[in-house]
Amino acid sequence: YSEDDFKARPEFTDPEILRTNLASVILQMKALHLGPVEEFPFVEPPDSRMIKDGYETLHELGAMDEHNNLTKVGGAIARLPIDPRLARMLVEGDREGCLSEMLVLTSALSIQDPRERPLSAQDQADMAHKRHADGESDFIAFLNLWRAYKQQERQISGNRLRGWCRDHFLSFVRMREWDDVQRQLADVCEELGLRTSPKPAPYDPVHRALLSGLLSHCGTKIDNFEYQGARGNKFNIFPGSGLFKKGPKWVTCAEIVETTRRYARTVAKVQPEWIEELGKHAVRRSYSDPHWQKETGQVLAFERVTLYGLVLAPRRRVHYGPVDP
Repeated sequence: YSEDDFKARPEFTDPEILRTNLASVILQMKALHLGPVEEFPFVEPPDSRMIKDGYETLHELGAMDEHNNLTKVGGAIARLPIDPRLARMLVEGDREGCLSEMLVLTSALSIQDPRERPLSAQDQADMAHKRHADGESDFIAFLNLWRAYKQQERQISGNRLRGWCRDHFLSFVRMREWDDVQRQLADVCEELGLRTSPKPAPYDPVHRALLSGLLSHCGTKIDNFEYQGARGNKFNIFPGSGLFKKGPKWVTCAEIVETTRRYARTVAKVQPEWIEELGKHAVRRSYSDPHWQKETGQVLAFERVTLYGLVLAPRRRVHYGPVDP
């Protein structure tokens, strides 16, 4: 870059509080009874839109109620030293009996992806990574990779393990970091009384626990490759995903990134019923065409269920009595 370009740049990077999601800050301040974040005398006060986004994230996670008070779930999340979305998954993992899997997955999502894809050996790297892939969930691919690594760790020495990682296009340093983060989180969860299970958990509970932290990252297929997401967003599954070709009807993802287009990365197949159940504090229900059904002796109506604008049930027939007696 030119010297003029260099001189035109700001002297310092923007403070972190002005460029990151404030959900964690707001949550900690609530837990410590430091008063409203809007009134706190920050040296560099964050923008009101950033504060609004932070509250929206906490409402989505069920960590705060409509009056911005901490919920029971919010209190549990505040005690875990990681991003609130990942902390929410650990709390749900305890409920669903899949905390062991959640510890592995949340620690994987906390670090840089350990899988390497050097320009000179992309095809070999893809073949090596495909051994752990899963056709329904990229999160399962992480679990498969973790189990393969831990099996090698038990059987071979440190130097040979480094060689195994190199042969399988994995960063040894990041695999060690993943291991360290997982161990630290396991210790914190044990102190908080969250319980792991010795038996491997099946697909459904693992993905319900993941979904609890990723409600606004869901989407439903609207054509061959495109998905309709929450808040009017549209995205495609990232080509490197194990689900890229299959493209299930409903998915959730760890993150949505924008490059040449908007892509969902680390994707998994989910069920709309799970989204509705876990997002019951945030879903909107509307009713139309109440009508008398002679056979059952009831007034029925059609229910439409949406979450942040994403339609979960377009026209479901329900008993209208409890809705409007």
